Amino acid sequence: MQGNAGRWMSRLLGVWIGVLMGVGCGLPTDESAEQTSRGAPLRDAPSRARLAAGSSYSLALRPDGTVWATGSNDLGQLGDGTTTNHSAPVQVPGLSGVVAVAAGSSHSLAVRHDGTVWAWGSNSDGQLGDGTTTMRLTPVRVQGLSGVVSVAAGSSYSLAVRSDGTVWAWGSNFSGQLGDGTTSNRLVPVQVPGLSGVVSVAAGSSHSLAVLSDGSVWAWGANSSGQLGDGTKINRLVPVQVPGLSGVVAVAAGAAHSLAVRSDGTVWTWGANSFGQLGDGTKSDRLVPVRVQGLSGVVASDVGSYHSLALRSDGSVWAWGHNSSGQLGDDSSTSRSVPVQVRGLSGGMAVTAGSSHSLAVGSDGTVWAWGSNFSGERGEGTTNNRASPVQVQGLGGGVAVAAGFNHSLAARSDGSVWAWGSNDSGQLGDGTTRNSTSPVQVQGLSGVVAVAAGFDHSLALRSDGSVWAWGSNAYGQLGEGTTTNRLVPVQVLSGVVAVAAGSNHSLAVRSDGTVWTWGSNLYGQLGDGTTSNRLVPVQVQGLSGVAAVAAGSFHSLAVHSDGSVWAWGSNSSGELGDGTTSNRLVPGRVPGLSGGVAVAAGGFHSLVVRSDGTVWTWGSNSFGELGDGTTTSRSVPVQVQGLSGVVAVDAGNSHSLAVRSDGTVWTWGYNSYGQLGDGTTTRRSVPVQVPGLSGVVAMATGALHPLVVRSDGTVWAWGYNSFGQLGNGSPLFATTAIRSLLY
Repeated sequence: MQGNAGRWMSRLLGVWIGVLMGVGCGLPTDESAEQTSRGAPLRDAPSRARLAAGSSYSLALRPDGTVWATGSNDLGQLGDGTTTNHSAPVQVPGLSGVVAVAAGSSHSLAVRHDGTVWAWGSNSDGQLGDGTTTMRLTPVRVQGLSGVVSVAAGSSYSLAVRSDGTVWAWGSNFSGQLGDGTTSNRLVPVQVPGLSGVVSVAAGSSHSLAVLSDGSVWAWGANSSGQLGDGTKINRLVPVQVPGLSGVVAVAAGAAHSLAVRSDGTVWTWGANSFGQLGDGTKSDRLVPVRVQGLSGVVASDVGSYHSLALRSDGSVWAWGHNSSGQLGDDSSTSRSVPVQVRGLSGGMAVTAGSSHSLAVGSDGTVWAWGSNFSGERGEGTTNNRASPVQVQGLGGGVAVAAGFNHSLAARSDGSVWAWGSNDSGQLGDGTTRNSTSPVQVQGLSGVVAVAAGFDHSLALRSDGSVWAWGSNAYGQLGEGTTTNRLVPVQVLSGVVAVAAGSNHSLAVRSDGTVWTWGSNLYGQLGDGTTSNRLVPVQVQGLSGVAAVAAGSFHSLAVHSDGSVWAWGSNSSGELGDGTTSNRLVPGRVPGLSGGVAVAAGGFHSLVVRSDGTVWTWGSNSFGELGDGTTTSRSVPVQVQGLSGVVAVDAGNSHSLAVRSDGTVWTWGYNSYGQLGDGTTTRRSVPVQVPGLSGVVAMATGALHPLVVRSDGTVWAWGYNSFGQLGNGSPLFATTAIRSLLY
């Protein structure tokens, strides 16, 4: 089922593929692009928000303009069309060209490059601005807004700054947080009167802040704890100036406290202080701004519900306030009334705070998270709280993928191998038999350049030409001389340049062009002239000069360096392409084919890419997997309709995939679990394009789930997911491509 992945993917070496979860979720590495979730700019006032933390969820904006979300999703705040929580990031569909994001209690906002604003999630108070109070599981456009440069999201309301310096607000207005002089909710944006020259805004639970171009700060809304900073506890329905503050470059708003960073690098706070979140050494509320103790050189800051964060110019991160979930990152759960340094972080570029969790981006693009994780809001695949930062680990930099029946593999550009999904036979190679819905590292492997996956066994090819195997071994498919399952890799061969794996047999091409096989041989799929299983590699008879191999469930294929295609093994559906349905114990040439450059083998069908970019198929066609517009099985090759410029193919049990030279992916055949990725479960007898995918450089497919690697190193998957083989905690199956391996 691995198809020609080994050969094709190994050709991708030398392409640097770097991805952040941030990297993972593609967070930018230039400090000018960073801003907190509530509109407070990081580093400089005009910057845009690319990292946002809501009540129990997180958002990230990739440089390609796509938005990713993780955590709580009970009200649709992740925007993926479901209300299912995700402990690893999922893409928000239908959004592109996004330049800023913001996260409220349970609703999300995005600004596109055209100045429009899009919203999704909870809408009980009109906080989505679409003229209704209907919850939205995917983004809808906010009515009547254009020219927007930044947004902020409060508990149940929203703010936007337009390029003309005006502020617009919508949603809940019980405490006057919309600033329009009333306490009436607004289902569409209204202008906040009396404000101009605004450069950034911040939204708290029920109060709002704005920084003007002259460095002054204005506030409105709830004021029961003095969070407006005007010396009173009187709510304000229109903006009032915060006295005693000048030279302010950034603001942030929490549940009932406020924070400002001045151009001199000092931090000032006011409002509620029951957990020490003002950082002045007390737990007394403050009605006017007070200076945070011991902090200077601050370039960015943010606040959660009851805690605060600051990033200094030396890259260190500091925190204070409530700490019951470890959100201060000082390896304790003790609240702090003065700043403490977050442990183990240096070179920071940005910080953001959710209700009880915190995130930071390092100068190297790594993402770090700590604090609450009840709903998976840290995006690391767990739900455990963390009292000190942990790196959001990932599989960015992927160069090769492989898909078994219910498990998946990826080789990273650093040579490590990662696996996820079913693990009943140890096919994940992590020393256990525990299934994993998020990637785990295969033990003891380095320098890997290609991977292959069978029904429940796995193969890896190292740069030194050695082959390593692990997982199920009932038929000797690991090739190490026994029938004992292996939970970690064992070495098999040397001098190898490509590998492939069938259901229960394995193939390798050596540097001298010979092919070696081992494992199950009931149908002659090993090509050694017998039907005897082999526990160690044996040479395939009569083949030399082979450039690539592929393995189906019970048959095998090879492409000769002269472009001829050879096949052997099971032939019940004509999958050997020789015009018969007779099994072959040694290779036979597929007649009528020349110029072959790549092959793939499905459950009972075969594919070849010719040098002219056309695709030819033969074998079983019950579900349209041959792509010729019929469901008639073929014992000789037929051309796939409407495809040209193809550079690679692969096949699942009863479906097929092709990648064109333009990086697009095309699929056809069986589709009951969405394995065609076209958004439906309708089988296709001719190719359809997988929407939203471009720049694809590698692919593989299991029985019912495909994987692809894009040129940016991101891995995408769709189809069946009962064992977590998509690597992102999605539902039972996904009918469109979703981002995998984000941490």
